[in-house]
Amino acid sequence: MSITPRTVRLLMPVAAALFLALALLIRVVDDGALRQYSGTALYASMVWAGVLFLWPRMAPVPTGAIAIVFCWLVECGQLTGVPAELSARSLVARLALGVQFDPVDLAWYPIGVVPLVVLHRLLRARIRAVPEPRSTAVGRPKALSGDDTPSAHS
Repeated sequence: MSITPRTVRLLMPVAAALFLALALLIRVVDDGALRQYSGTALYASMVWAGVLFLWPRMAPVPTGAIAIVFCWLVECGQLTGVPAELSARSLVARLALGVQFDPVDLAWYPIGVVPLVVLHRLLRARIRAVPEPRSTAVGRPKALSGDDTPSAHS
């Protein structure tokens, strides 16, 4: 069994949409710390899905590392004030870039990515452990003798 890059590219937008739906659901039912920190972790999960969408053959640990570093760069970019200015004009910028730096978020990004890296590694190991089904050659004549080599008189 194998998963093709095309399959990964089809699954990652679905995964990102599920992470977003979960984040929005939590926003509806909670107004406290769970809302903020789960949103931060699920944002990182969406970034992980984006990295795999762009590079579907990437190994789990580099995928997770790129996602976490990207999130950290976006968070640290908030120290410049540019994301806050853009967020004041655009809801999309607010959701993608945030508004203000929060050092606690730096710890929550790995919380959203590390479980996915573990799952990715487990799935990859399981897929590699399942032997590919043996295919039979189409159109190949069957050997009449006890061995698999065709005889000279065929």
